[in-house]
Amino acid sequence: MSTLEAETKAWLGQTGFTVADEDLWLAALTHGSMDEAHDYERLEFLGDRVLGLSIASWLFERDLGPEGTLSRQLNALVSRDSCAVVARRIGLPEHIRISKQARNDGGADSSNILGDVMESLLGAQFLQDGFERSNRLIRKLWLPMIESGAGQEKHPKSALQEWAAGNQRKPPFYEVTDRSGPDHAAKFTVRVSVHKVGEAEGTASSKQEAETAAAKAFMEQFA
Repeated sequence: MSTLEAETKAWLGQTGFTVADEDLWLAALTHGSMDEAHDYERLEFLGDRVLGLSIASWLFERDLGPEGTLSRQLNALVSRDSCAVVARRIGLPEHIRISKQARNDGGADSSNILGDVMESLLGAQFLQDGFERSNRLIRKLWLPMIESGAGQEKHPKSALQEWAAGNQRKPPFYEVTDRSGPDHAAKFTVRVSVHKVGEAEGTASSKQEAETAAAKAFMEQFA
């Protein structure tokens, strides 16, 4: 039977998580490649909702702008990339329970996996201690990102869409030009083009993130 390693338990406590039911935290840290009865997927589903409510209420309290602005900031702050940034900052990669092959393939530093496990930890925290303590922990962990102004700028895809319309061009066209790597560490390359203007590419660990990277590259080159 698997047990939570003492070093990982200490790290969770130092980070601010409440560890009582060790089986819960084992599941929260376990990737599907371990082929065990419980992994992080169900807890990720729950943690995503806990994070969304916490950040939404925080932005509302800070009164940073109208609904559109708040939605843009919320989407940025709860994105998989943002969760992965927090995960790396707190040292999560070395504590993920992942198969040797998946780790060798880069799974422990995959933004997709790190983002998912970060959410699963928040789901476990919610089950362990309820929303109020989870909310306080989220505000502590996400404070550097809030203070950096994440999400205050317009999303690159929205900016490109508006730029194309404003310059009387057809809407941007996105296409996947390459997909490589195993499922847990996939890489997508997307090309975005605007008719009679040009094209640019972006590569990331998900199609959506690659589209964002491509739009950003296009704007830097042509706008």
